[in-house]
Amino acid sequence: MNIRSALYVGSVMHHRVRPRVHKFRYRAFWLLLDLEELATLSARVWFFSHGRFNLWSLYESDYGDGSATPLREQALRHAALAGIDLSGGAVRLLCMPRLLGYCFNPISIYFCHQADGTLAALLYEVHNTFGERHSYLIRVNSDARTIHQHCDKAFYVSPFMDMDMRYDFCLRMPGENIAISIRASRSGQHVMTACLAGRRKEFAGRSLLYAFLAVPALTFKVTAAIYWEALCLWLKGLRLRRRPSPPASPVSAVVVRER
Repeated sequence: MNIRSALYVGSVMHHRVRPRVHKFRYRAFWLLLDLEELATLSARVWFFSHGRFNLWSLYESDYGDGSATPLREQALRHAALAGIDLSGGAVRLLCMPRLLGYCFNPISIYFCHQADGTLAALLYEVHNTFGERHSYLIRVNSDARTIHQHCDKAFYVSPFMDMDMRYDFCLRMPGENIAISIRASRSGQHVMTACLAGRRKEFAGRSLLYAFLAVPALTFKVTAAIYWEALCLWLKGLRLRRRPSPPASPVSAVVVRER
């Protein structure tokens, strides 16, 4: 049986242009997990486990609503409520896993397919450092290799970003490479762009070990980097925004806003 899941190794870049210029980049990696393969991967791939400790591990409670309900079922349920039928289709999750038991994902993306393989929707799951998470579900009505979508911000993420903002997403479908950019704007003015890009590697124990050794303790570094960059922004004169309560619904089903 061929493994459909994959490892992507690359980098993350953030570039804020207002009210102060601030830019940083760091090396990173992600897993693209076919959620139907989790048990198989755990049994066949060294250094990876599903639901238990390992060098790399995936605990489904780190995502979605945090319950014991499998993530695939949660994605199908959210899609169905939005009128999108994913019966028989693959759901693939792009995320950072737990490394040595620790995980923090600023954003995870579910690629939701119909039974014929057509990409039907994207579910963007955003986490903040206050232990909260929220998702944006956007239908895909195009078979283009590059997908453009946008939605209004509904969830507090950075204490230095206002709430009345818009996100523009640009994604290249995962293949030999992956590239994703998120542009945040306010009142039509560009505020910040975040990008990730990576090259596909085989989902195998050897690849997982090499990636870990090349960028050790990545998930710890991501959390440390968030606080370090926040300090840098504060020293540049930016001040904290009030944190509102998270949305009542865990998922914002966005009226189609592709272009």
